[in-house]
Amino acid sequence: MYLNHFGLTELPFGITPDTSFAYSLQMHQEALNTLLMALRGGEGFIKISGEVGTGKTLLCRRLLQVVDSGWVTAYLPNPNLDADTLFRVLAEELGVTDAEGLDQYHLLRRINHALLEFARAKKRVVVCIDEAQAMPIATLEALRLLSNLETEKRKLLQIVLFGQPELDEKLQLPEVRQLLQRIAFHYRLGSLQKGELERYLAHRLRVAGFRGESLFTPAAVRVLHRASRGTPRLINILAHKALLVVFGEGRQMAKARHIRLAAKDTEGARHPGWLW
Repeated sequence: MYLNHFGLTELPFGITPDTSFAYSLQMHQEALNTLLMALRGGEGFIKISGEVGTGKTLLCRRLLQVVDSGWVTAYLPNPNLDADTLFRVLAEELGVTDAEGLDQYHLLRRINHALLEFARAKKRVVVCIDEAQAMPIATLEALRLLSNLETEKRKLLQIVLFGQPELDEKLQLPEVRQLLQRIAFHYRLGSLQKGELERYLAHRLRVAGFRGESLFTPAAVRVLHRASRGTPRLINILAHKALLVVFGEGRQMAKARHIRLAAKDTEGARHPGWLW
């Protein structure tokens, strides 16, 4: 690859949600602040939505990193499960060891018992569900039943839903209107602003070991924002492909034409005109 050519120690524009590369974009910091405020307030349900590639999974992982030892966390990356399987996965995440063979009623009681034990130990429990738009309607309703587990003072379980806009549409269905009413806080992730993009690129390059001024000309940054529409995942894909082209040419800096070539080769990217 191009690591030695540009003086890098690792690839700066990977598409996996690596928290070591996390940059405090305004929208992500606002979303994280919303999550922390809602969790500290004891809210049962919180929802984070956003288009594909806007950084929902990265935000989820950042949340799991910043909560302190007073929290017990569970992470469900694939919630396309029926209600019974959801309860069993959650029981496993909470360390329940005697749930094998239980029916749904007794399984729910066992989860409730585990949550009460955490409450007695002064620990709070949060479940983060990624790709929540994939959840069947019946499973969403099962989540509402879980949210009924509480003491006289507070909820025993707090649930954060991370999903694409299809989650918002699903929550408008009459069958889950009770769940929708229980979502006290929500945040919609958007795209990077033009002024943030240059700082975003510089941050990721610096984390990857780059010590120069920049690998992208101002014109390349402008075209990159237009081609990606400010979507972080597309930005990373286009920046990576552009650097591959620059490396192939034996050059040291990505120009606008390199971004255009990358956009032409990338599904989902806007193809900025050559004379734009």
